[in-house]
Amino acid sequence: MPSEFDLIARYFTRPTPQTLLGVGDDAALISPTPGMNLVVSTDMLAAGTHFFPDTDPEALGWKCLAVNVSDLAAMAARPRWAVLSVALPQADERWIAAFAQGFFACAATFGIDVVGGDTTRGPMNFCVTIFGEVPQNQALLRSGARPGDEIWVSGTPGRAALGLAHLQGRCVLTGQALTDSLAALHRPQPRVALGLALRGLATAAIDVSDGLLADLGHILERSSVAATIHLENLPRSGSSGCPDPGLAWECQLAGGDDYELVFTAPENKHTAVASLSADLNLTLTCIGKIEAGNLPVVTVLDCESKPWIPPRHGFDHFA
Repeated sequence: MPSEFDLIARYFTRPTPQTLLGVGDDAALISPTPGMNLVVSTDMLAAGTHFFPDTDPEALGWKCLAVNVSDLAAMAARPRWAVLSVALPQADERWIAAFAQGFFACAATFGIDVVGGDTTRGPMNFCVTIFGEVPQNQALLRSGARPGDEIWVSGTPGRAALGLAHLQGRCVLTGQALTDSLAALHRPQPRVALGLALRGLATAAIDVSDGLLADLGHILERSSVAATIHLENLPRSGSSGCPDPGLAWECQLAGGDDYELVFTAPENKHTAVASLSADLNLTLTCIGKIEAGNLPVVTVLDCESKPWIPPRHGFDHFA
């Protein structure tokens, strides 16, 4: 049976070219770029809450880091360093090797040095802390939305939630719809390039982790505004292939786990934002507008411009 230090040396120690000192000492040494602010985020993924225990380990490794990269994308930051803490019920080296392969594949894709962490025996759980950089005074915050701003969303939210609904037996997907939904669920693609491109264009941003309505609500709360969105404007390809229209709407508006970006931008920046779609080969859709209001209320209008009450707004770990 390998020791904790054997596992770290064998599976979680890689070159760290942008780091002064990586894995091997009590702590890492990093040197932020002059003129940059450090951006720090952490996320925990627990078996049975965030993923099924039998999830493919390589895909799980990718997702564990990707969900943290997404937080930096929402802040218009470039990811630089990460640390990983792991609790496992047993030291299954084949499983660990596959997990590490996925984790470091994500790190390589986004230029991240993995500079430390911890391992222990216990219920399966993963905690990543990620560090990034953004030029001073250029970070995208949740508090910058203003009345009149347009609300945009990247990609096609709803696919990951549909993939989960399929695995839970709540619907049956087939063909490309099934492939796309499971890919969105297991291998989210953080929108780092979009976040960087939105510097100077967007006024506020957040990533869709708990549901489009719920996460947009965080922007509204921090910005002290309200919003109106139109169902007919939502990118429908995100829910194509679902035989239940009600479930499709629910997944798009409240499903979460897509890690797309919801952001706001002034109306006079519409053409500039829309042009990013071609530049980045990424669907960007204007779905509504920020309104004046003292309460963080999202009004959803149906295809006849009548208010539509969603069955729920998003995921809550303690609800």
